[in-house]
Amino acid sequence: MQFDSFASFLDMGGYGFYVWLSFGASAALILLLIFSTLLSHKNARANIARQVKREQRLQQAQAQAEAEAEAEAQASVSESTSQ
Repeated sequence: MQFDSFASFLDMGGYGFYVWLSFGASAALILLLIFSTLLSHKNARANIARQVKREQRLQQAQAQAEAEAEAEAQASVSESTSQ
């Protein structure tokens, strides 16, 4: 389809309002989808980072508890051998 002028291109044979409205709505929805996806990705990465930090803290606490239990066991053994 050829147009005589830019104004006739925008008019689209009398259907310009509907054509440009549909293009605008589609572009807005695509931008909304992109924004939503990026936000979800950012939140997912933050949740994963929080979970990894939590697991590291739990492992450190468990290792510390095991070390304290081992030290206590060695202390009780040395006390019983010194008596």
